[in-house]
Amino acid sequence: MTLAFHREGAGSPVVLLHGGGPGASAMSNFGRTIPALAEHFDILAVDQPGYGGSLGDPITGQYFTHAATELAALLDKLGIDKVDLIGNSLGGGTAVRFALMHPGRARRLLLMGPGGLSLNVFSADPTEGVKRLGAFGRNPSRERLAAFLRTLVFDPSLISEDLIEERFRAAVDPAAMRAMREMGASFSNPETYEEGLLWRDAHRLRHETLLVWGREDRVNPLDGALVALKVLRNARLHVFGGCGHWAHLEKFDEFNRLAIDFLTP
Repeated sequence: MTLAFHREGAGSPVVLLHGGGPGASAMSNFGRTIPALAEHFDILAVDQPGYGGSLGDPITGQYFTHAATELAALLDKLGIDKVDLIGNSLGGGTAVRFALMHPGRARRLLLMGPGGLSLNVFSADPTEGVKRLGAFGRNPSRERLAAFLRTLVFDPSLISEDLIEERFRAAVDPAAMRAMREMGASFSNPETYEEGLLWRDAHRLRHETLLVWGREDRVNPLDGALVALKVLRNARLHVFGGCGHWAHLEKFDEFNRLAIDFLTP
């Protein structure tokens, strides 16, 4: 297995797929969420390729396809046939690609500001969050990382000095920097770019899907949900006011109740 993961709880299996950005990992993004959901489900929180403990192998091809392929292999190794998926941002894109590639292995999709599926209708592109992410990639510094992290939330007090330091240490690891370059290339390479435009293929999904968005999301803005709602056959949208890109943290209790209700068989 090439993917690191944390597993906790019992019940129907639910995969958590974290968002991207420097220093991200399953525990960094979902550390508080895991115990709350593990009271109801068998939680598998995965470090996506190029993050956390999943830094060993190079990223080849388009990132969402690569990550979905790796996830399927991990589930095979663990003997898990079918899962529900919760994906935030980059993880939402992986969840969508996994469901497209393996429709019989995905039950429900809970997608928070999903990458690749959202298409900005009114907002500028690239967004503020994407610009700050690019600034860090070109010239990594603690200050640029802090600026990026603050675009992820409506309440800046959630971005503590400890979180900035933790993420910065992980982000500047040479293997993590290499993975960031490989992932970035997969979204800009003309040979793989269009494969990341998941909204073009989303009409093929028949899965029950809950889209969760923060009204003040500065990474994947709320208007990006309009196309997803148009093309998905079985989707609903929940919007949190006073909330950015990390709905599962900024609206912790409400999000958990929403997720438990949606995913309970």
